[in-house]
Amino acid sequence: MRGGRRQILIGLGVVMLLGIAISFRLWSIDYRISSGEAELLRRQFDLANREAMDESAEWRLRYDKEAENSSRCSKELIEENMGLLERLESLKQQLEAEKLKCNG
Repeated sequence: MRGGRRQILIGLGVVMLLGIAISFRLWSIDYRISSGEAELLRRQFDLANREAMDESAEWRLRYDKEAENSSRCSKELIEENMGLLERLESLKQQLEAEKLKCNG
């Protein structure tokens, strides 16, 4: 019986060592896959980040163009208004001159 126990203990030890070896092998495979996934995720993040920056730059360019157009239009309107005010003032002066002619 003593020899039978010894064989069982040796068998258990071998099974435990095989289990540990298999666990380490599975852990190394999982680690390799995980590190590959991390690299893939990093590349995808970098790509998405570049795309977002490109889109942001495109929207900024659109905004700048619209702001420039708006500024140009405002300047043109101000100039036009100044011209109209000058004409109005001139017409007022002509009207006053005509009034003076009629009264005088």
